[in-house]
Amino acid sequence: MKLALLIIDMQKGLLQDHADPAQIHKACVHINHVASLLRSKNQPVIHVQDVEGSADLNDESLAIINEIQVEPGDLNIKKEASNSFWNTELEQLLNKHEVGLVIVAGFAAEHCVLFTYNGARERGFKTVILHNGIVAEQRETIGAMYRDRNLVSYPAVEFMVGEK
Repeated sequence: MKLALLIIDMQKGLLQDHADPAQIHKACVHINHVASLLRSKNQPVIHVQDVEGSADLNDESLAIINEIQVEPGDLNIKKEASNSFWNTELEQLLNKHEVGLVIVAGFAAEHCVLFTYNGARERGFKTVILHNGIVAEQRETIGAMYRDRNLVSYPAVEFMVGEK
């Protein structure tokens, strides 16, 4: 089964002053590890950037934070809504790559991560949230996300791609 990692809104302007730096660091470690695993097996890593209301798409605040590793083969989707599938080519991109399991990670757990997770499920994708790979404006949101949604840990991803 092909996997895809969606890295949602890990952008300088969105994370600045909205999340705990320790929480961001922990999520980046897990996101980067899973992204590296998928890249090693030629499976898609997709960076989703929220450009809602932005007049200049080259604005530095839209850039992915330095802690997230971005590689030349990674894919990029720009969105203007909380659900990364809304009015984007994300569904077509996942279908083109024959993705069977969508792993959702990034910021903000209580908004864009949640709505993208739901959007993937509504479109029939098997969908999980990367354990320790999400960031929230309010820390208690993460516990609710883990309690009420399907999760995957990076050791499970290692197993699925044949690394362990």
